[in-house]
Amino acid sequence: MATPPQPVRFALGTFSEPGRPSFPGLVVDDRVVDLGQVLDWRPASTLDVLDRWTDALPALHGVARDGALEWRALGGLRVHAPVAPRQVFQSGANYRQHVIDLVVAHRPADSAESEEQARARAAELMDRRAREDQPYVFIGLPSAITGPYDDVVLPSWCAQPDWELELTAVIGTAAHRVSPEQALRHVAGYTIANDLTARDLVFRTDMREIGTDWLRSKNAPGFTPLGPCLVPAEFVGDPSDLRLTLKLNGETMQDESTQDMIFDVARMVSYVSQITTLLPGDLVLTGSPAGNGMHHGRLLRDGDVMESTITGLGVQRTRCVAETPA
Repeated sequence: MATPPQPVRFALGTFSEPGRPSFPGLVVDDRVVDLGQVLDWRPASTLDVLDRWTDALPALHGVARDGALEWRALGGLRVHAPVAPRQVFQSGANYRQHVIDLVVAHRPADSAESEEQARARAAELMDRRAREDQPYVFIGLPSAITGPYDDVVLPSWCAQPDWELELTAVIGTAAHRVSPEQALRHVAGYTIANDLTARDLVFRTDMREIGTDWLRSKNAPGFTPLGPCLVPAEFVGDPSDLRLTLKLNGETMQDESTQDMIFDVARMVSYVSQITTLLPGDLVLTGSPAGNGMHHGRLLRDGDVMESTITGLGVQRTRCVAETPA
């Protein structure tokens, strides 16, 4: 019996040429083919492909193997965010070491508790959360998404802009009230997100009882660089064993494994699906590890360059630009 051919590794993205509309592309190495030209149903976007994910996947494998198609050089194209989602779900406090660091850092100044005691208490709290509690998820705006190489404008009203590198699951088939054991079957693939935060605006100051304000602190235009590509789940491997690294101007600031997650991708997707219906193309951001700007005492400023990588998902590179006064 003949051995079936090994699948060709590919990724999906959104691309454009100067002065031309964007198109959904399939990427193999440094080549891109326009899926709107080669698939029978002529998808106009990556979201169109995800809307038919179960049927589309075998066709995408066929495209990846077809060297006779009209392939373009990736280097000659503009790379946009890989997908324009209908819904964005963001997560906080989901990396064990990060949350322990926060607990220690936010001890009252007059606390009699030592740092070692505080860390032990926080570690016990994280173990209990993993066993008994639920993820902390809130809603983001698709309008905050920008491309993986676009400049990030730092708004004049934001005094403490910070970075948050996050593994992002992209939904491929609708999911409602699915179990953790079923959840990953609904994930088409993964991509990189940098979920920027205005730290000074996370908590309301006009009335502290209101609590957090995720609209102001998370959703400025361009505050969610996404991509470069969506890598199908079959090429990513275990999402609980990936390395996340963010460098600021060449200096490593975040460097952690997704093994440090309190709630893994499956539990995160399952949890969101208990409340609402996840749709094809939706993004589930899974939290950021230790090493944010507040930890280092160094927030983003004009001219900073962030370079983000996650195992197997490519490199995202964005430059910060201060907003020009009107």
